[in-house]
Amino acid sequence: MTNIRESLETLATTIETLQKAPPPSREILDRELTGNKINGGMITNFASVGISDEASNKVLILKNDGIHVDVAHIKTVANALTVQGNLDVGGTITAERMHVKEVTADIRNERSDPLAFTAKANKTAYGKGLIWPGGEYTKQFILQERPDRFFATESIDLRDGKIYMVNGKNVLAENELGRSVTKSHLRSVGVLDKLSVEGPLTVDNYLYFDNNTQRLGLGTEQPNGDISIMSWDHEFIINNTDDRKFEIGAYTNTSVNIITDDTTRIAINHDGVVTITGKTVFQNKIGVGVKNFAQDADITSAGPIRFQDKKFEVGDSSPSSGVYVKGDIVWNSNPRATDYVGWVCTKSGTPGDWRPFGQIK
Repeated sequence: MTNIRESLETLATTIETLQKAPPPSREILDRELTGNKINGGMITNFASVGISDEASNKVLILKNDGIHVDVAHIKTVANALTVQGNLDVGGTITAERMHVKEVTADIRNERSDPLAFTAKANKTAYGKGLIWPGGEYTKQFILQERPDRFFATESIDLRDGKIYMVNGKNVLAENELGRSVTKSHLRSVGVLDKLSVEGPLTVDNYLYFDNNTQRLGLGTEQPNGDISIMSWDHEFIINNTDDRKFEIGAYTNTSVNIITDDTTRIAINHDGVVTITGKTVFQNKIGVGVKNFAQDADITSAGPIRFQDKKFEVGDSSPSSGVYVKGDIVWNSNPRATDYVGWVCTKSGTPGDWRPFGQIK
């Protein structure tokens, strides 16, 4: 057995030596390579003017359906190239122009030119833009017509400090409207810090300001005073007249009450009758029916006066007409010696019975 094993080892060594030994050189008289000379077999280290075979194993297979190769090192493809299957590119694709029917990508796109959406027949690319399929609905940012506009299904959120602009002018910021915004139809606003209004003003169809007449009306669009409060058929005004006076009161045929503690203190009816309720204190002189009154009397009256239901008037004789009651007095307007201070009514009537009193001696 030992001899057999040693003999087999010697045979294996001899075969390995023969495989490594170079083939015996021989002269090839016919160097022409044709299909008539080669059929089957293997050619190694083959070289020609246009071909150099440096492969140590099989890398290229020719079949009826084409060339089969795992790795191809190609610098330029001169003709049009059609790829029937998938194409994986590990490097960068540089192209003068690319036309694709569908792009699926999860990468960043860097561009040196704008992204253009071109419509056919030189028409505007309506209906084109950006879409994001999936979810409950397809998200869109699309160009639409009539009028030309961009339609977005989602909100647009600007970062802090950024603004919307029109023609280079600020229109809307996070907390400010641009100065170019001069018209609006706001239905509700919060607390206003400062409000400046130019032109007419209407508030809830109740408060009206007419910038032409410079008048303010509450409940009326045509105030009859600088400030007017209108309620049904009566109007209260505050007005500045041309003769440097202020008017305050009822413009219509109605009464005016001045109240405190929900109680009328001074009532002025439509006929001009003034009624004062409660205690009345006059800190200065009082004139009745006069424009200028004497300062040496607290009350100055241009006509008769009545207190405690008794009438006092001035005349040069006792009355010959009029209605008088017992106790009324007429003071003598031209008293003289031996004359009387005045006359007193001793019996009510028209004009009643009168007797002189207070003889002047």
